[in-house]
Amino acid sequence: MSQTRNFEQELDQLQIEFRELKQLVLNLHDSRSNPVSTNKPSLDIRTKAHLSHSQLQPHDSQDSELHYAGRYASTEGTTVWTPQRRSIGQLLDLDSDKSAKIIGALGHKQRLDIMKAVLAKPMTGPELVELLQMGTTGQLYHHTKALTGADLLRQDERGGAYFVPAHRKLPLLLLLAASSDLLDTSDYLAMTELRSQASQLFNKADDNYDPHHLLYAVIANAVLEHKAGYCSRIDIFLHRDGSVTVSDNGRGIPIRELESTGRSIAQTVMTDMSAVRLRPSASHIAPGAVEGIDIPSVNAFSETLALEIRWDNRVYRQDYRYGIPQTELLTIGTTVETGTSLTFRPALDLFRSSFDPAIISQYIAELLEENPTLAIQVIANH
Repeated sequence: MSQTRNFEQELDQLQIEFRELKQLVLNLHDSRSNPVSTNKPSLDIRTKAHLSHSQLQPHDSQDSELHYAGRYASTEGTTVWTPQRRSIGQLLDLDSDKSAKIIGALGHKQRLDIMKAVLAKPMTGPELVELLQMGTTGQLYHHTKALTGADLLRQDERGGAYFVPAHRKLPLLLLLAASSDLLDTSDYLAMTELRSQASQLFNKADDNYDPHHLLYAVIANAVLEHKAGYCSRIDIFLHRDGSVTVSDNGRGIPIRELESTGRSIAQTVMTDMSAVRLRPSASHIAPGAVEGIDIPSVNAFSETLALEIRWDNRVYRQDYRYGIPQTELLTIGTTVETGTSLTFRPALDLFRSSFDPAIISQYIAELLEENPTLAIQVIANH
């Protein structure tokens, strides 16, 4: 039996391939006409994210251009963005009021959950209420009304399924893709907010907080590793520059990369201030305070912090400043040992006093009474 060919579908596919070929030719032309980019390997988004500002913008930003194209294929068909280009100046001159309204329409968590659910597949109101556990359709209607009014969401006639218009899908998906590369900024914002709440965290009205509370939180994490059966020794080094190192011989924080974020577990442990932890985390509560100080808190309050991990016969290091990574997790050597070392210097504008060996020794004596099989030593002016 002969099969009937769908010439319209074949023509659409040829047009798509022609546009992609055209974009490749444009890219090749740009690379030859721009000596700055000649003979440089192509970089994926993650690599670009770690380049310096000067590397990403060799020219005046007003003269630079953003080239983009896209293709979104699903069971419903294919949506194509033909190759386009926008000058950076044009993007920076966008109407701020209108741009804020667009971002605001998606900035509410429940609205974003609705959009993500409907992007996955069209859903009716009752299905969305059940999936998102909204409780009532009234709450759903409040959000869908705003989204439909912005032409980000539509509904089939007679109360049917909600769906995202075809011409909106690709821009929304690209917004989500961009958000995935900016997720870490939410951690840094949380750290900034934490620093503004220091008086509550340390139970003091002035800006001269006790740095020992940060040290106790780091030690508490090493003790937690001991209680889990993996750490027998903790070394504390007090340095002349006001910094301190806490080193243990535990397992070491895992360094593998998380598929969901593209960041290592170690960086997540150091920066994620949410309640969910990838590794059990101890915290210290200052007397009279209502919240605990954990490892991301220590990172947030540190002018500089160096994380060193001995794991899988290698030594890894990552540097931070006020909680923000300054480097990738770098391999700096080999070792047969395991463990974690944190070297941090509290921010001088918040912690004006220095570490006191006598106070630390008293704290350690109390720890050793509770953990007699744990060895702890303090070395001053190392």
